[in-house]
Amino acid sequence: MKHVPRKRFGQHFLTDQAVIADIVAAIRPQAEDAMVEIGPGLGALTTPLAAVLRHLHVIEIDRDIIARLRRAYLPARVSVHAGDVLEFDFSALQRELRVVGNLPYNISTPVLFHLARYAERIRDMHFMLQKEVVERMVAPPGGGDYGRLSVMLQYRFDMKLLLEVAPDAFSPPPQVDSAVVRLRPRPQAQLTAASEAGLAQLVRRAFSQRRKTLRNSLAGLLEADDYAALGIAPGLRAENLAVADFVAISNRLAGKDGSTVQ
Repeated sequence: MKHVPRKRFGQHFLTDQAVIADIVAAIRPQAEDAMVEIGPGLGALTTPLAAVLRHLHVIEIDRDIIARLRRAYLPARVSVHAGDVLEFDFSALQRELRVVGNLPYNISTPVLFHLARYAERIRDMHFMLQKEVVERMVAPPGGGDYGRLSVMLQYRFDMKLLLEVAPDAFSPPPQVDSAVVRLRPRPQAQLTAASEAGLAQLVRRAFSQRRKTLRNSLAGLLEADDYAALGIAPGLRAENLAVADFVAISNRLAGKDGSTVQ
């Protein structure tokens, strides 16, 4: 029975065999890898991955697809986890986890932030995303693509755009171009923020009105001597700061008694 893609789940199924082969080649699965696939859909990546891996975990929310997957793959080879990936506890799986998937574009950013919570358990991630989102993820400081998503993901991960994928590689074709991105968690020693929650609050505030200078967007948090000590000009905008600058500001605020970012 043919599956009708459901718009509420953002379903666009990858069908181009050359693109599928390129993604699998980029992932380079090995038999003993601990791997989980988000949103397996009709199995475009599931089948070639399961052919190599001793065991594969998949997370799927669509009940019809869940039933298909359980008919198509032996439980000893593929574990099908039914439910919302945003509620999935990745700590229940092995460490050195490799995560892959063609993420629904309507929830891709929340999924990335959810996975960032488990970064210490993850070896790498390979995702198909809206190309515009990938460009924002990997954007350097100084441009319009650089923002909160860039800073918070670049703090946690080293990232690289691997492949660009046209809409006709999917059924039904999305209305946007897509891209495959690789994310690798940065070593714990490089994560120097005193409080990641404090860093997140600072970055959110700094970019909430991104055309404002730091003097205005961070008013009440930093004084002239703070900027001088940090070596950061208060006339800059948030988009001009490197990730390390945000970490330095966050740590200075954390060192001030009673200082919080609202």
